[in-house]
Amino acid sequence: MKILLIMDPGIPVPPKLYGGHERLVYLFAEEYTRLGHEVTLLAGPDSHCSGKVITFGANDLNRSKMQQYKEVLFVWKYLIKNHQKFDLVHNFGRLIYYFPILNKSVKKLMTYGRPVSRRGIRIINALPNKNLVFTACSNNCVATGNVAGQWHTIYNAIDFDQYRLNEGVAPDAPLMFLGRLDKIKGVHNAITVAKATGNKLLIAGNISHTEDNYLYFKTEIEPCIDDDRIVYLGALNDEEKNNYLGQAKALLFPIEWDEPFGIVMIEAMACGTPVIAFNRGSVPEVVEDGVNGFRVNNVDEMISKIDSIQLIDRFACRQAVIQRFDVSIVASQYLSLKTT
Repeated sequence: MKILLIMDPGIPVPPKLYGGHERLVYLFAEEYTRLGHEVTLLAGPDSHCSGKVITFGANDLNRSKMQQYKEVLFVWKYLIKNHQKFDLVHNFGRLIYYFPILNKSVKKLMTYGRPVSRRGIRIINALPNKNLVFTACSNNCVATGNVAGQWHTIYNAIDFDQYRLNEGVAPDAPLMFLGRLDKIKGVHNAITVAKATGNKLLIAGNISHTEDNYLYFKTEIEPCIDDDRIVYLGALNDEEKNNYLGQAKALLFPIEWDEPFGIVMIEAMACGTPVIAFNRGSVPEVVEDGVNGFRVNNVDEMISKIDSIQLIDRFACRQAVIQRFDVSIVASQYLSLKTT
C-alpha cells in the first residue's frame, strides 16, 4: 500500500526535543514502512524518515498567517497533482488540507491530538466527501468533535522498545514532572506536592514563550527552583527522558485542563514509573488505579498517594500499557479502519 503522511510545519519530524505530534508521525512513518508499505512524508524542513520525504513551509511555531496560507496552497497543489498515487492519506495536520480531494476516492484519515473545532467538522461534512474517517487520541478528545462524520478512538503510541524498564528505585528516589511548562500543565501543583511530602522534584520541559505562560514560569515556578530539592532540567531529548523517568519513583501529572492524551504518562509507565494524575481529560482512560498509578482529584489527594507508590509493581506497570499503546498495535488499528 502507498501511504502519504501529512504533518504541519513548525517542528521537524521527528523533533529533537519538544514535539509530541511530530514524534508520533515519525513513529507511524517508520512502522508503516516496517510493515512493507511505501511511505511518503509531507512535513516541515529538516524532517526525515525511512520513506520518501517532501518538505515545505517553515519551522517556526509563530510563523505568520501569510506563511501558513502559503503552506496550505502547497499541500493543495501537491494533493491535486498526486492523490491518485496513494491508497491512503493520513493527515495529522490541518483539516483544510483535505479540501481539494474531499470527494476523491482515495481513503483519508484525519487524526486529532487536541480539542477539535466542531465548526470545521460540520463544514467539511456538509460538503460532498468520500472515504473520510476521523480519529482522535482518546474518547475524551473524540467527544470534542464528534458532531458529524465517522469517528473512532485510536490512542497515541510510543515505541516501547526505546524505553528501558527500571524495576526498582530507592525510597528517596525523586518525583518527576515532565511537560510543557504552561500553567494548565500544573507544574506549580507538582512543586506543592513535593514540598509537602519532603520529596525531591525533577522538572523537565520547555518554557513557553507566550506572554502569560512565560510570566507564570518567571513568577510562580522559577523562584521555587533551588537546584537541590526542586531541580529544573530543561527540555530533554529522548535518551535523557528515558534516563530521568526511569530514576523517578513517580511521575506527577497534575493537569488543570482536559488533556486530550498525555504521551508522557505512557512514556513514564514504559520505564516502570507509575503516574499520579488529576482525574480529568484522558486520564481515566490511561491510568488504572493501583496498577500503573493513581487517579486523584486535587493536590491533597495527590499528596496522600505518594506513600502508596511503593505498592505498585513497576514491571506490571509497564505490562499494563504495552498491549494498548505500543506503536505496532496502534498502527495496525489505523490501517484496519474501514471507510463508509
